Amino acid sequence: MLKTILSISGKPGLFQLVSQAKNMLIVESLVDNKRVPAHAKDKVISLGDIAMYTEETEVPLYEVFTAMKEKENGEKVALNISSCSGDELRAYLETVLPDFDRERVYPTDIKKLISWYNILVGAGKTDFAPVEEEAAETEAEATAE
Repeated sequence: MLKTILSISGKPGLFQLVSQAKNMLIVESLVDNKRVPAHAKDKVISLGDIAMYTEETEVPLYEVFTAMKEKENGEKVALNISSCSGDELRAYLETVLPDFDRERVYPTDIKKLISWYNILVGAGKTDFAPVEEEAAETEAEATAE
């Protein structure tokens, strides 16, 4: 599911990929459901391609979101991220991802993580597990026949 959820540099919030056109993507905001183009010059990244640094390796974002969902019982994170200190943000992330890399994960990263999680929960997008590629390919083949 996170493969079609996009973050676009310079635009607040998260976007759902709707369609592709020549030299641009058509995306829909998860906050206000408005459709806008994302041009080739925009820096677009899929949440499915993002991972959090830990001491040993990198953890895919869907695993972090799933841990947050379990901790928050499927609700939004109650922290007021605009007024939290860096230590409070790190303490929260430590409850979700105990071995995160404290040198490479900054408070701004944690704020963005919590903000994205709250946007996804607010939009009803709470199934963070990736869709198996084989299942998607089988589905595409069945549709083509």
